[in-house]
Formats: sequence, structure tokens, C-alpha cells
Amino acid sequence: MKRALGVSVYPDHSDIEKDKAYLKKASECGFSRIFMSMLEVTEGKESVKQKFQSLISFAKDLGFETILDVAPNIFDELDISYDDLTFFYETGADGIRLDVGFDGSKEAKLTYNPFDLAIELNMSNDVAYLDNILTYEANVPFLYGCHNFYPQEGTALPYDFFERCSVRFKKQGLRTAAFINSQAGVIGPWDVNDGLPTLELHRHLPVEVQAKHLFATGLIDDVIIGNAYASDEELEILGRLNRYQLEFAVEFTADVNEVEKEITLTEQHFRRGDITAQVVRSTEVRKKYKEQANPAHDNTIEFQVGDIVIGNDSFGKYKNELQIVLQPHKDERKNKVGHITKKELLLLDFVKPWTKFRFIEK
Repeated sequence: MKRALGVSVYPDHSDIEKDKAYLKKASECGFSRIFMSMLEVTEGKESVKQKFQSLISFAKDLGFETILDVAPNIFDELDISYDDLTFFYETGADGIRLDVGFDGSKEAKLTYNPFDLAIELNMSNDVAYLDNILTYEANVPFLYGCHNFYPQEGTALPYDFFERCSVRFKKQGLRTAAFINSQAGVIGPWDVNDGLPTLELHRHLPVEVQAKHLFATGLIDDVIIGNAYASDEELEILGRLNRYQLEFAVEFTADVNEVEKEITLTEQHFRRGDITAQVVRSTEVRKKYKEQANPAHDNTIEFQVGDIVIGNDSFGKYKNELQIVLQPHKDERKNKVGHITKKELLLLDFVKPWTKFRFIEK
């Protein structure tokens, strides 16, 4: 399934012209979906419809898909019914996200709505909720999954729980989404906003590390910035992100040579299938560069986790093999050429046998 980037907007807490400027910038950076909150509406039905119509129409012209976040109180507030989704269709939305679930039969029925609106489910529960819906023969192409976000510091999901929840949806082939946290955004749905990530470990990380992590799990198709507004720099960085394979940010040592930089930055790397615990081995490059000289440097230190090393001239047939260090060790036949940035070390867990990966210079 193709992967997408998304942003969130909160029309009841923001200025529509600022929202439009934000969406225009996000579109220019390759973003293509919107999480739009309707949880806080207090105006009348027609006024709400007109406000959301205006913003969604603008977004649609930019190529965005918009999912509206709804809850039972909104249906009461607007005097509408789950049995008739005309109101949401008339706003121009592409789907609705059910913040609260029903009995399974209701959700399955909603996926057959006459407007082909997607029905997005809350993924942040490790129960057989989805299985129940599917037993009622839901219209699966119109069934999505999206995790929650968590405005209060310390309350977002731990990784192991997130993984269990996500596997339930991904194994059924559903489109999945989760939230990352802008370090610049201050707008969310509630009066507490310590950031809006799905995973607690992401709350204070750079946006690109959060996104790389979610994509690397293989469990999330769409990565959405939970809070508004992300900075232009954050949008641009995410827009350049490789969504389909890991790209580690590398900081080079002062004595790295041109051959080593070329090996590191220009080659398609992959981990050997017969893995070792000590290092990630990218072995094909040594064949291509076997005739290139590589004198020793930075080779007498103890290599640490995340260091990038390349075999030097004393390493025989292993000269110019690239490795990522997973366990500290010494070996004077290897040169330290750089290291993966500290905040990206968590990504090493996702370099499995045959995993493809690249490097970019920080």
C-alpha cells in the first residue's frame, strides 16, 4: 500500500485563512491527507456545514483527502444521525473517524453508506473490535484504521502496546494511520496540549525521526502531524523523507575520505540475510570498490553502537565492506567513518535480514 503524509487542522480553534495557508504549504511539500476535528463544534448546523465546506473545498482543490473526526455528542449537537451521513457528504469530506465504537454491526453497515465515505476506526485498543466488525461483512475497502493522539505528557502509547494494536489492523490489509508531534505546533482539540503523538517515546523527538520510526515498523501507511501548525522547516523535511526505506542521518568523522563517503552516501545498502549480532553488514559494496585504496584512520578506538565503519586496506577481501556497529568492539582493520545520529538509534531495531537502507549526510 502506498504511504502518505498528513496534517491536522482544528477549524473551531483556528483562523480559516491561516488553515488555508498551512494546507497550501503542506500540499507543496507532498502532503495528501487531512485529519480535521469536529469534536468541538458549538455553532448551529448550517453554520458548521458552511465553515467546513469552505475549508474542505479548498483542500480538495489541492488534492487532499479529508477525514472528519466525530463523536456521539456531535450528532446530538447537530441533530443528525449515524443512519444518515448526508451532512458529512455535503461538507465534501472523504470519510469520518469514529472516536467511539458501537456494536460491530453498526460500523459494518456504515461502510455501505451511499456516499462511499470511508469509515475510520480507532486503532488504539488491543481488543477484537475489528474482528467483530469484519464478521458482519463490512465493506473492507471503505474501512480504515487510525490511532489516537495523546495531549497530556506521559499518557501516549508504549511501543509494545502500539505494535499489538496495529498488527490487528495491518494483518487484515486495512489502511492504517498514526500521529506524530510537531515541536512547533500549539493548536489541538483541547485546552491541554503537551504535543499530540500516538507514541510517548516520540513526544520530544524531531518530526522526521518520528515519521521514519512509524514507517519502519511496516504497520503504518499514513503518518499525520497531530498538532497545528508544524513549521515550514518540519513540513519540508518530512516532504523530502523516504517513505519506503530507512535513510539514516550520518555525521562523518573529520578524517573520512572520499571513497568512504561515496560508499556510504551513493550506494543502495542492504543487510545480509545471514545476520550477525555484532554488526549490520553491507557486503556488496566491497566488490564494487575492491580496487579502491582505503588507508587506516580512526581504527584504534572501541567502536560504539551506531558507528559506521568500513574495512581498510589491511582487511583483505573485506576491504571497503560497510558495517553499522550493534555491539561495542575493537578491530583495527576497520575505519570509523561516521555515526548515526543519537536520536535515530532506535531505528536500528528495524534493520532485519535483507532490509534495504541508505544514508544521508546530516
